[in-house]
Amino acid sequence: MSAPLAYLRLVKAGFVLAREGVFSLLPRDDAPLAVRFGLWCADRIAQKNIDNKSKGDRLNAALNRLGPSYIKLGQFLATRPDIVGPDISEGLGKLRDDVPPFPDATARQIISSNLNRTIDVLYSTFSAPVAAASIAQVHRATIVDADTEKAVAVKVLRPDVRVRFQKDLESFYAAARLVQTLDPSTRRLRPVAVVDTLARSVTMEMDLRIEAAALSEMAEIAKDDPLFVVPSIDWDRTGRDVLTIDWIDGLKMADLDGLEKAGHDKSALAKNLIQIFLRHALNHGFFHADMHQGNMFVDAQSRIVAIDFGIMGRIGPKERKFLAEILYGFIKRDYLRIAEVHFEAGYVPATQSVADFAQALRAVGEPIHGQSAQDISMAKLLGLLFEITELFDMETRTELLMLQKTMVVVEGVSRSLDSNFDMWSAAEPVLRDWLTDNLGPGAKLEQAASSLSSIGRLLNELPQLADRAAHASQALDDMSLAGLRLDDASLARLAHYQARENRTSRIALVVMALSAAAVALAYVF
Repeated sequence: MSAPLAYLRLVKAGFVLAREGVFSLLPRDDAPLAVRFGLWCADRIAQKNIDNKSKGDRLNAALNRLGPSYIKLGQFLATRPDIVGPDISEGLGKLRDDVPPFPDATARQIISSNLNRTIDVLYSTFSAPVAAASIAQVHRATIVDADTEKAVAVKVLRPDVRVRFQKDLESFYAAARLVQTLDPSTRRLRPVAVVDTLARSVTMEMDLRIEAAALSEMAEIAKDDPLFVVPSIDWDRTGRDVLTIDWIDGLKMADLDGLEKAGHDKSALAKNLIQIFLRHALNHGFFHADMHQGNMFVDAQSRIVAIDFGIMGRIGPKERKFLAEILYGFIKRDYLRIAEVHFEAGYVPATQSVADFAQALRAVGEPIHGQSAQDISMAKLLGLLFEITELFDMETRTELLMLQKTMVVVEGVSRSLDSNFDMWSAAEPVLRDWLTDNLGPGAKLEQAASSLSSIGRLLNELPQLADRAAHASQALDDMSLAGLRLDDASLARLAHYQARENRTSRIALVVMALSAAAVALAYVF
């Protein structure tokens, strides 16, 4: 029953969005007839007084009703007013930490259950919630450490959040499979694999011990960084649903007026933020993947202080190299090299033309060079990039999803700090230094030494490799004489897969019928 329920939840989500007037925000002039009809039906469902609400407030209300996964989406969109518009961004900005809290008594019960001690034993004082988000809420408390009382922040996971996220994920999987079934051209976007990536991230975010470990790892990386700090962890007061860290005295990056009154250089903060992110991603392959304004503070020394390490990103050495070369290529306007890197990485099918792809990249890069931030339409730029990926049959790279999403968010936050922010000039010194250190003469000598070591290991393994090759050759000879045979288990799996495909198609028809019925009933009543 989970699949039908997931589709019904999708119908409910569509109804909530329609009821709050969200679909009325979508352009419809160039939309296909079927889409225009669907939007007309959605307008009939919308509340009567919806025109009195701003675009941002409509989205805010809908996403709050739909739950934590949708709130996460809203937080992401809130960082890009240049894409969604300033009014929508302002409304969604309230989702960062203005989510209604759950009862203080419930939080105390969760903490005591997790840590097997009462609140009075754990903390000298314990406040009501000071901030609440989609995943957890935060309380201010004090503890006595070596006869010294200090303030701490206690993060407590929402009691029902795991169940709600699981239901949302089932709906997202259902939507991904439905899209692939109804429109096979979307398979290159790998929607199911995208949801897989989200599911892994959510699973880790639901365990605050994992977040504490990520915070600890980032603290080691940033220990000598004069521009970036992370709070210390109280491991004795941390469990699966509870995280205790040092209290942060600072201003949120969303508080632009407060930052200016305190004398902080917002342009320098914007530059520092993008450079910190790039250094973490390139030098360590590990980065904070939820860097919206609600998770970034500025202390009295103008250092950036990060919290909420539930969502982290990792990229391997190969991806770091390609990232650095691609970004540096855009800075130097070397579109042919950017194209070559894409082909070397396997991001573009080998059947495509390198020269043609370089030409398409020029169409992306040239309009943004020499332009001020206000004159660049990120919405149009992203639209062009999406068209290029479709033109060259490029698939979604799930290993880069967190990186791409974080880059969009970080640039958005930097732009909010400095309307003239130029990501390319800010990124250039970090990229140049990394390429010099990792692709320069010294690095090539290290790579050569590493290659010699690898060759030595290969020589030692040659006898085993030869034996395996002989066995494989014999198996191929036997197959050519006797043919390829499927065992009963393989046949059963094939039959199950075919049945599932047929069942998915039938469910899609049922969902569309239920959606039409819901629209009709809403219109009548």
